[in-house]
Amino acid sequence: MAKEFVERITSMEDDFAKWYTDVVTKAELIDYSSVRGSMILRPYGYRLWENIKQELDKRIKETGHENVYMPLFIPESLLQKEKDHIEGFAPEVAWVTHGGEEELAERLCVRPTSEVLFGEHYKTIIHSYRDLPKLYNQWSNVVRWEKTTRPFLRTLEFLWQEGHTCHETEEEAIEETIKMLNVYASICEEYLALPVVKGKKTEKEKFAGAVSTYTIESLMHDGKALQAGTSHYFGEGFAKAFDIQFTDRVGNRQYVKQTSWGFTTRIIGAMIMVHGDNRGLVVPPKIAPIQVVIVPIAQHKEGVLDAAYNLKESLSSEVRVHLDSSDKTPGWKFNEYEMKGVPIRLEVGPRDLEQNQVVLVRRDTGEKKIVKADILLSEIQSMLLSIQQDLYNKAKGHLEKKTSAASNMKEFKEKLENETGFIQSMWCGKVDCEEQIKEETGATSRCMPLKEFQKPSDTCVYCGEKAEHLVYWAKAY
Repeated sequence: MAKEFVERITSMEDDFAKWYTDVVTKAELIDYSSVRGSMILRPYGYRLWENIKQELDKRIKETGHENVYMPLFIPESLLQKEKDHIEGFAPEVAWVTHGGEEELAERLCVRPTSEVLFGEHYKTIIHSYRDLPKLYNQWSNVVRWEKTTRPFLRTLEFLWQEGHTCHETEEEAIEETIKMLNVYASICEEYLALPVVKGKKTEKEKFAGAVSTYTIESLMHDGKALQAGTSHYFGEGFAKAFDIQFTDRVGNRQYVKQTSWGFTTRIIGAMIMVHGDNRGLVVPPKIAPIQVVIVPIAQHKEGVLDAAYNLKESLSSEVRVHLDSSDKTPGWKFNEYEMKGVPIRLEVGPRDLEQNQVVLVRRDTGEKKIVKADILLSEIQSMLLSIQQDLYNKAKGHLEKKTSAASNMKEFKEKLENETGFIQSMWCGKVDCEEQIKEETGATSRCMPLKEFQKPSDTCVYCGEKAEHLVYWAKAY
């Protein structure tokens, strides 16, 4: 029975894409809806998002931001006010043309993002430097009509937060942009055990309408990159489009400087692809909906279920614990909770009762440990911390192993073909070279890292001309 359960997952070595879709459905994270490219977030999947949201929301508020909510629909005339922005999103916009039986006088866009809504609102509430900064954040859904979809990674509708802020000066706005990028990086590394590379996007890859876009990039098990979060400096572009002006400290009229930043349910897909294995999910303890699952052994025997319930009650104030007292076999339960990635399995049976002990099993390594009941809580807390750190260290080692340097296109293509992962190479700054690299290899520029690295050469990896920009390149989701 247990063997059959596991065989329902395709091996990641055989077909990584199929392994991924098997895991998200078999672990009961999502189900498919009747609309192509849309997903139903099931309770276990939504609890993952809630745990991430709770921690990120706390950090957003700690940095002085307030939560607001903007409308779902955007009038077409409003969207057209920022030309570069609408051109960037035009292929992905969903339009509402009718209300009931009547055709609308003006089409309504279902929000793909909310820059224009915030711009319209800020114009009415910002008048003086005393009104600044405005530090707003929104938790919402957005719709983007993607051609190719995959659960969490790219869906027609997804959940996210989007921050939108206004500032007196460019310095303050850029500081905000980097600050929020660092918040995202800390959530990924400290909470999801996902190491990231922080960097700046090229002009070609930046957000439509932004002056500059900053990103955190993560590396999946199969060597492909995933953009895990972005933060944008807008300058005065949206402020001029929406006439968001304020009277400065000497009485002159100035345009505000704006930022925007977003973090989405896509991060759950990253967690799956970085930590998962051929038995299913491996969930970092800090975001795990269930941190400890109690599986009674021979639960029909006297005292076993009572002991299991007592254990649950004693642990529940300190850890997220679940007791499975169903009539499924222990072997089936083992595989079910391994599939769901529960960090620790606690087994208790008649022999354990006699010895005043339990058995703890780590999901990440399979290691078993017999623990006396009187030190159980401290052992569980220690094990959870160890699992969290070990998952990060393993992912960090994978990222470092899969990062290499190339000084010319021959090296670049060989490394991309044989090793996959991030390739560090110099770039001259010309869009033609960037586009040719993508056309010839399928790799895109992921970011120009903020951290200083030793340059692999002084010349562009593609054209051989003098280059100043170190770029991380990779095939990506």
